[in-house]
Amino acid sequence: METAEILVLVISFAGMLLLGVPIAYSIGLATLATMLVSIGTWPALTTQAQRIATGLDSFALLAIPFFILAGQIMNQGGMARRLIDFARALLGLLPGALAHINIMASMLFGAISGSAVAAASAVGGIMTPQMEKDGYDRNYAAAVNITSATTGLVIPPSNILIVYSLASGGASIAALFLAGYLPGLLVGVSLMVVAGVLALRRKYGASKVTEFKKIFWRFLDAIPSLTLLIVVMGGIVAGFFTATEAAAVAVLYALILALIYREISFRDLPQILISASGTTAVVLLLVATSVGMSWIMAYVNIPQQLTESILGLTDNGIVIMLLINIILLCVGVFMDITPAVLIFTPIFLPIAITLGIDPIHFGIIIVLNLCIGLCTPPVGSVLFVGVGVAKTRISQVTRPLLPFFIAMIITLMVVTYVPGLSLWLPELFLD
Repeated sequence: METAEILVLVISFAGMLLLGVPIAYSIGLATLATMLVSIGTWPALTTQAQRIATGLDSFALLAIPFFILAGQIMNQGGMARRLIDFARALLGLLPGALAHINIMASMLFGAISGSAVAAASAVGGIMTPQMEKDGYDRNYAAAVNITSATTGLVIPPSNILIVYSLASGGASIAALFLAGYLPGLLVGVSLMVVAGVLALRRKYGASKVTEFKKIFWRFLDAIPSLTLLIVVMGGIVAGFFTATEAAAVAVLYALILALIYREISFRDLPQILISASGTTAVVLLLVATSVGMSWIMAYVNIPQQLTESILGLTDNGIVIMLLINIILLCVGVFMDITPAVLIFTPIFLPIAITLGIDPIHFGIIIVLNLCIGLCTPPVGSVLFVGVGVAKTRISQVTRPLLPFFIAMIITLMVVTYVPGLSLWLPELFLD
């Protein structure tokens, strides 16, 4: 019977994706179809409704709409431009300076906003035209923007790390946030190395020489935006407030700063709220339906069967983690990061724990892995935003993306097999 249920789940889910059904509906309908086969009509309907309701009944999840709203305010509040100006002043002497500026600005803005899409839109909207004007290939500029935007999902505060905390059964959000710093910075540095090598090969020069005085003033101008990171993370680590309360503080801080900068007015707030509500609805619908799918997968013993199958292949932890990474890389190509984390965390986390891998470390591995999928067709949301901002096509960006993909995968392997990169800061500040 379990075999029939697994076939219904896989075939219905894959079939709806191939037909172009939105992924949240595909997950929900595939789950319902499997429940109908497994537990009957009325129990299936009531269980599905219950799973959706209880899946969203979480105080930690309240942080997601707040961080999304904070990101929307930052996107329109002038913070991206000030961070870009600071990065330009700091990195202007490097070969291929504008690419390095794009990467650093994406890391800073993505970390502050917690959104890869917002970083790709805000930073890419400013940097891509400037890079093209200075002689950079448009598709190369888009590739830099697309890959660097994902660093904000690893560097806290990060909505997807909150989602992982839910999926893992309660991994500490504060520990996950601290664990993301070094791996996120390592991804950014690896992208800068690639950008530097390509700049030398293609003779992309440095930017204008920046006087120390100008660097100082650009830094002062960026301090209010950078302070948000200190307020949010400092408050969480010091125990002044939870991640959810920190998200609310981030909204208030970003709004005050945007009003001081006079980049937005109170008349702009309704549209910002509507935009943030739309994004929140999409994310939380994915969370709700994915929780239901996770339940039915556990009910028909898919995680247990897969765990036994993988552990039956080999008892070598290095090989098993390599296999998990390969599977997740493939998953990321076809599934968005939020449902992928919710569905595959319950499957692979027990295997990781069996191998002695800390759940915090594994959270960084799975998020870092699926970030790569955001840059790949056919469902890479950051890819579509980056291509749209650059006014180019996916087919033209694919080749420039390859060296950056290689750098990200190498970084993923390093983070996977060097747990200290993820665990050092949580152990330092929280133990």
